[in-house]
Amino acid sequence: MVPKYKRILLKLSGEALMGDKSFGFDNGVIAQYAKDIKSIVELGVQVAIVIGGGNIYRGMNEAETGIERAHGDYMGMLATVINGMAMQAGLEKIGVYTRLQSAIKMEQIAEPYIRRRAIRHVEKGRVVIFGAGTGNPYFTTDTAGSLRAIEINAEVILKGTRVDGIYTADPEKVPTADKFESITFQECITRNLKVMDMTAFTLCMENQLPIIVFDMNKPGNLMRVVRGEKVGTLVKD
Repeated sequence: MVPKYKRILLKLSGEALMGDKSFGFDNGVIAQYAKDIKSIVELGVQVAIVIGGGNIYRGMNEAETGIERAHGDYMGMLATVINGMAMQAGLEKIGVYTRLQSAIKMEQIAEPYIRRRAIRHVEKGRVVIFGAGTGNPYFTTDTAGSLRAIEINAEVILKGTRVDGIYTADPEKVPTADKFESITFQECITRNLKVMDMTAFTLCMENQLPIIVFDMNKPGNLMRVVRGEKVGTLVKD
């Protein structure tokens, strides 16, 4: 089977790694994700990953915590590195070669982010995990994912969530919400659909980088997406 996409960036939320827990990691979720990622690597797909940090730390209200926004954002960046290490361990446990690159230097545990090196790693079949966001406060991991995808010339961003696409409303709150099979960037903006934060979304739109939003928690869905099957919602021009 020839994959539809040769090089992808997989964007995962930190919250997804919690599974049914209230904090930290669910080893079963990491194992399932690792197995699904391994299956597409064996198909010949070049894979890069960006993971959020919400299972460990989320930006908190400065008025409540006394932690200023920039300081809190750096704390969140460190949380994404921890998640990257967890996913790296899960992948290498089942024989997938990986590299963890960090936008904040921490040589003992991760390579510094170098674009050309990242591209060379994925060309060699290694899964590259990008940690620490963009390395700057005031930017989300959605923005980091969009930026890295563009930098490494990924063909698509696969946003793995706990819902199976984009709906007219939150399907968990509005059971009658309708699902989109595909939708344009402009229509997402007009309908105020929160696919990604606006900075990340605009980056994708300006660089004509399609986004597929799909349910990562269903085993086999990742393989179906890279094969070109109609899974989730495609956002494109």
